[in-house]
Amino acid sequence: MMRCRLHFFCIGAIAAVGLLAGCRDPEENLVEQTIEKNFTVSPTARLTIRNVDGAIRVYGSKTTEVKIQAIKRAYGADRLDKIVVNATGQADSVDIDTTYPPRPKLSWSDRSGTVDYTIVVPETCTVSRLELTNGEVLIEGMRDATVSAKLVNGRMLDHNGFGKHDLFVANGALDVTFDWWERRKFFVNAKIVNGNLRAMIPGESSFHLLAAATSGNIANDFGARELNSNTKVRKVDMFVGDAALPTIDLQATEGNIAVVEANP
Repeated sequence: MMRCRLHFFCIGAIAAVGLLAGCRDPEENLVEQTIEKNFTVSPTARLTIRNVDGAIRVYGSKTTEVKIQAIKRAYGADRLDKIVVNATGQADSVDIDTTYPPRPKLSWSDRSGTVDYTIVVPETCTVSRLELTNGEVLIEGMRDATVSAKLVNGRMLDHNGFGKHDLFVANGALDVTFDWWERRKFFVNAKIVNGNLRAMIPGESSFHLLAAATSGNIANDFGARELNSNTKVRKVDMFVGDAALPTIDLQATEGNIAVVEANP
């Protein structure tokens, strides 16, 4: 008898979920809109951008413009219209902000929408504030530039960045990777609270490596090969090569750090 009651209960629950899904307003299909804006700027202009859900991808280029593409997505045209992309610019600065409608109080899922940004900037410009709550951050090809990026939940990748980069992830994953190496002074400070941090660095590189894992382990391809694989490493402070001008500073609170020797 108990099995029968459980069986009928499961059938009823599945039917109820199906009924709720079938009653969804036909106007609540996923819709999207693309917004594009361009601003002529100086090579050392300042960029700020804030977003809640989606992606922020910044590409450094030999250009005198900031080119912005924003793709808004939401369930229903009404909610899509309520997501506002505010982008203003002048010669020395570009500011981008994103506002969303209030989240539905009674909903089986988040229907507030997302915005994916693709931004091409001068490779020497300053990214003074990049903030994303949920999603993906990509910073590509920034040179001689100051970059400050913060992500709450998701994945961040800093690729071929030769400047002063300050990166922070609260929950998720953080990667710092290089396809080649330049023997000049630059600085990367990468921190993650919950999650793993990885740095992929060409084998012929020369740099000062600082790494600290509060509760995890540090795997370092540039470290002493004689260490036993079971040895826990929590802190590293070492110079690699004969011209250690760059500094790579990696910190993880709850998670592991991997410093990978990767040949281009």
